[in-house]
Amino acid sequence: MPDHFSHSQRASDSDPDSDDSCDSSDSESETEITQEYLDSLIARAKKNAILASARDEVEAQEDVITLDSESRPPIPSLNPGVLPTPYFELGQSRFDGPSSIRDPDTELADKASSSRSVPAPPIPPPELTSSGKPLTKKRKKELKQRTAGPDWFDLPAPSEADLPRLHREVEALRLRNQLDPKRFYRKDEGEGKGIKGLPKYFAIGTILPSSTPFGTASGDNLTRANRKRTLVDELVDDAEAKRYAKKKFEELQSVRGARGRNTLHAKRAMRRGKW
Repeated sequence: MPDHFSHSQRASDSDPDSDDSCDSSDSESETEITQEYLDSLIARAKKNAILASARDEVEAQEDVITLDSESRPPIPSLNPGVLPTPYFELGQSRFDGPSSIRDPDTELADKASSSRSVPAPPIPPPELTSSGKPLTKKRKKELKQRTAGPDWFDLPAPSEADLPRLHREVEALRLRNQLDPKRFYRKDEGEGKGIKGLPKYFAIGTILPSSTPFGTASGDNLTRANRKRTLVDELVDDAEAKRYAKKKFEELQSVRGARGRNTLHAKRAMRRGKW
């Protein structure tokens, strides 16, 4: 009985060796070692050796910088926190100018003045007439309509007594188309309406002479003899305007004379009867 057990144990111990030998023989039979396979292994080994040597050279060239935390202060934070208000703010595009400008001195002055109690401005006294009575609303409206307002530099409205004299000046100015044949002026709105066509607010001024050496006449200044009181007097005394007016008058007279010449015979023929 013991002999039989030992024989079986030996047989079982020898079984794994036999299995390994069978597997190795099978694997060798499946993968055959050729010359190409060996060459690929050699090339791979050379490549790995070159990479390893290059890595060693790079590591040898690198300088390791170490900072001593005790001797150097720490790096400050990049967040500045709340910044003060800028003096000016730019627009959205680079072509836009500053949208707002801040002046600290003005802000301090405004802040100081706002803290103080400033009294309200006094009420202006009412306007009085020459007799000492306050003006009525109708009188205030009349005084307001005397000028065109501060936007027009208080241009006055002429009085009714001066309207006939001013109408002659304005009418001469409106007829400037007939004085110069080489210029054209747009028709005025009130032209042909008489005194009613005059503007409500207007004034006629005088060109002041400019200072010249020794007080002599120049292109801008007229001599005292050539200076006139009104615009109509200057136009009447102008030699060039006279010449052009005389020329136009002669042309009109020639046209009118040609129309009336040798027309008596035609008129008599028209008066005769047909039979």
